[in-house]
Amino acid sequence: MQKSKLLARGAMIAAAYVALTYLQNILFPNSASFAIQFRASEALCVLSLFTPTAIAGLSVGCLLFNLSYAMALPLDPVIGTLATLLATGSMYLTRNIKLKGFPLFSLLMPALFNALLVGWELALYIGGGFWLNALYVAIGEGAVLLTLGTALYYALRPHASRLN
Repeated sequence: MQKSKLLARGAMIAAAYVALTYLQNILFPNSASFAIQFRASEALCVLSLFTPTAIAGLSVGCLLFNLSYAMALPLDPVIGTLATLLATGSMYLTRNIKLKGFPLFSLLMPALFNALLVGWELALYIGGGFWLNALYVAIGEGAVLLTLGTALYYALRPHASRLN
């Protein structure tokens, strides 16, 4: 694929992530931005199962949202972006590990990385202990990826060859 198409695809993914996260915060205030969250835009992480372009697009989208969101914690742009980069990169690398044709292991990567990194950040800034914050973040991430992410995965799977 041409570099300009890859760049455009990555930019569209980043823009979709930012727009969906802001839309959710407008429609359901604080549902996408605190310890217990259900950030629907995280379902887009599934795109990294189909194309490595999504890794950069989602990481940039997370960075842009966290830089522009007034209520973001001071380390959100660094920690959130790093968690997204590690999660989506791991999803891409493990995309072929499947349980009865289902990429369960890959879909749990955002829960793992966000729990560890964002859980640490939340414990640092708002207290409550690392393990409790990590658990809350993991539950939210896992719920999004195992519901919306799964639906998106099955919707995109028939078109996988066109996504790469």
